[in-house]
Amino acid sequence: MSTANLLIVDDEDLVRWSLKERLSAGGYAIAESGTAAGALEKMSGDIDLVLLDIRLPDGDGLTVLRTLKAQWPETPVILMTAYSTVQNAVEAMRLGAYHYVNKPFNLDEVALIAEKALETSRLRREVRSLRTSAGREYGFDAIVGASPAMLAAKALMARIASSPASTVLLMGETGTGKDLAARAIHFNSDRAPRPFVNITACALPEQLLESELFGHERGAFTDARQQKRGLLETADGGTVFLDEVGEMTPGLQAKLLRFLEDKTFKRISGLTDIRVDVRVIAATNRNLETEVQAGAFREDLFYRLQVMPITLPPLRDRAGDIPLLAAYYIDRYNREFRTRVQGVTPEGIALLERYRWPGNVRELRNAIERAMLLMDREWLGPGDFASLARPVPGCQQFHLPPGGLILEQVEKDLLVQALERAHGNQTQAGQLLGVNRDQVRYRIEKFGLVKPALRPGREAAAHEEAAIA
Repeated sequence: MSTANLLIVDDEDLVRWSLKERLSAGGYAIAESGTAAGALEKMSGDIDLVLLDIRLPDGDGLTVLRTLKAQWPETPVILMTAYSTVQNAVEAMRLGAYHYVNKPFNLDEVALIAEKALETSRLRREVRSLRTSAGREYGFDAIVGASPAMLAAKALMARIASSPASTVLLMGETGTGKDLAARAIHFNSDRAPRPFVNITACALPEQLLESELFGHERGAFTDARQQKRGLLETADGGTVFLDEVGEMTPGLQAKLLRFLEDKTFKRISGLTDIRVDVRVIAATNRNLETEVQAGAFREDLFYRLQVMPITLPPLRDRAGDIPLLAAYYIDRYNREFRTRVQGVTPEGIALLERYRWPGNVRELRNAIERAMLLMDREWLGPGDFASLARPVPGCQQFHLPPGGLILEQVEKDLLVQALERAHGNQTQAGQLLGVNRDQVRYRIEKFGLVKPALRPGREAAAHEEAAIA
């Protein structure tokens, strides 16, 4: 049974009585008035639906409707009249009436219209609440960091969110928070009421990825038994987050470029151009300039994506944010695990700040979560992060010579040795160095160890081979 509050406004006692009897049977609480003035006196934020006659002894129902919509815009109003005209009906809908019924009416039909109006209103409130919640969860304040690099990145995100920019490129290593940044841009923009959809380019085969993005017509390929709308259509008016854009094949790169240029596309096997309005936020942990030089990424697409670039700094370059991030995740997991961890000791913080964090913020989050699941103390200390302090197996301790060293040269020499020992296999080289494959690839590009002639396309990257200069 419903507990909604309804206001019936009609100057005919019999009409009010009939509606009250029928709607009360549905569990609704009924207030009533025979005049426009009385309706406005009884109206409040607690009224969930108004049934309003157009002709009232002291006023015009359309004028009352205009007042109601100005003060309570979310409250649905059903207009009733025995003097129906097309002009009145059009004006009522223009002013925001939910429905327009003619007298004499069927009480059951009016009850059904009222039920649908209340359901629509409820769904709108739920969607608004979810969007408000998402806006809080993905606000710029949720991106933890007070270092100059992070403050600059957040300021740029805020400017982009409030701008009409339709293409954004997020760059940064794995785990730096590109997904969170994309959501923050969306939920703090005018596009927030519309969908946010994301897809990872390297997670699907080429044909399936193309189908997910652009959709397909029935019979376009085996098992295409019906037409399918792609994510670009689904997100019309909203945002598409295209993660790992550097992994896209040349064919898909060309189709994405065409869409970014024209804002139109065709479904697979489709003949008609489809136009949509979406903001595309692309993300990559690769150096796309190097990929362009190696012939693995289209130069024209790179420049089209780089209209509004944002680089998220690695955690090792903003160690001052580590205490803030640790406190944030401790608070989060205290609520989730129902624990009462107070924080990290100064010795623990010092250990966290010394660590290089190849997995960036994601790795820090996992370290905090693991420590809170395994410990039974109020304060996390170095012992709770022992895995971070453990040296890489097989490595010896280095001592700085009196004359000093150039740190980048040492890093480059170690990388070359690891790649040589691993016969060019980046994953195995990363295991020798205690970092992941993406970190190895980043350093290969950083130190210019890739020979473009030996990387003609995606095949070389797929085999994780690197040519050492």
